[in-house]
Amino acid sequence: MKSLVIIEHDGKNIKQTSLSTITAAEQISKDVEVLVLGSNISGVLENLKKTDIISKVNYCDEDFLKHQIAENLSEVIISFLKDKEFTHILLPSSTFGKNLGPKIATILDVQQISDIIEIFDHETFARPIYAGNAISKVKSKDSLKVITVRPTCFEPCAQNSNVSDEKFEVSSNQSKSVEFVTYDQSESDRPELTSAKIVISGGRGMQNGENFKLLEGIADKLGAAMGASRAAVDAGFVPNDWQVGQTGKIVAPDLYIAVGISGAIQHIAGIKDSKFIACINKDEEAPIFNFSDYGLVGDLFEILPKLENELN
Repeated sequence: MKSLVIIEHDGKNIKQTSLSTITAAEQISKDVEVLVLGSNISGVLENLKKTDIISKVNYCDEDFLKHQIAENLSEVIISFLKDKEFTHILLPSSTFGKNLGPKIATILDVQQISDIIEIFDHETFARPIYAGNAISKVKSKDSLKVITVRPTCFEPCAQNSNVSDEKFEVSSNQSKSVEFVTYDQSESDRPELTSAKIVISGGRGMQNGENFKLLEGIADKLGAAMGASRAAVDAGFVPNDWQVGQTGKIVAPDLYIAVGISGAIQHIAGIKDSKFIACINKDEEAPIFNFSDYGLVGDLFEILPKLENELN
């Protein structure tokens, strides 16, 4: 058996999601290769060549791959797979993997196995269903399996080895099926939400977007990322990329602080792997208290300024 991990990166650095996916791949087979697609990716390659577990780094460095458009990436991946003997293709269950994985599986005409959280053997996996209320054990007999991995359930692999690399040349008739137009990305000095050690999130109880400034001072002092519940995002308090939960981002920080969040099961599904959960809510009957390690009943508008002062 041989596994291939499709690497998620930002052009310079490997995403933590990919390091966790490599760990998952090693539990399936001891022969693990990776594939990196992009433009000017020498920095990514150098980091990968120091990664434990993997036996080879395959890469394709072309200008048209700079913007990581899934339609173009999938065409190159399918070309790469010709005459190769991989039994498993793994991607992180991030926006990147959720976009790219189904396209690869469709072209290969196989059933994708999504968001796995545990590996029993090379054919059998566990994945959450019903917003995490149940765990489904699935078995696939496909000769080639396309799998997305929930990164929060696997530790990132170590980086202290040295492996070989091999460039994959795209054929001259390789065409771009989709053209890049523009990318509107929000900038922040705070840690990335899905890889932060501490996350502080606000919900509908924040009442408006202006009040999220009460969380910013605390986040800055803790070195935390900022998130939000779907209710806060739908109300227009904060941008969509702050959303944490089943339909947002899955996080597993050392500490998750929920402020003014009631604790809908969809939100809990996105935070349940956190090491510690603390919450602030004025409603002592709020479901969030049932899932929290520490809870404080009170008015967040009185508590947050005091908490920030204590952090000085």
